[in-house]
Amino acid sequence: MKASRFLMLSVVAALGGCGNVADLKPAAGQSLPVKPLMARTQPTAKDLLARPTYARPDRVDELEKRSQPRPNDPFDLPQPTGGSAPTQPAGTEPAPVTNDTSVEHPGD
Repeated sequence: MKASRFLMLSVVAALGGCGNVADLKPAAGQSLPVKPLMARTQPTAKDLLARPTYARPDRVDELEKRSQPRPNDPFDLPQPTGGSAPTQPAGTEPAPVTNDTSVEHPGD
């Protein structure tokens, strides 16, 4: 039992050490991308692989560090107290609405 565990750990350690660590170079017959117009120098392979800060921003999981009551919110207004919708101005009758878009010409 102990021999199988030792064998398993040694295989995992050997596989973990298989990674070849060396400077990256372009493939044979290829070159790095051309220098950007506004850049002062040609970026190296290491520069091109560097992750910009906006690619992985800091994550904030906890919004409050301590359990504290929230301050009053000036925009947390109470619900309106009911009432009916505003009425039409005096003397107007609501006209029926249709989807007819044809235009009638009296002189035709």
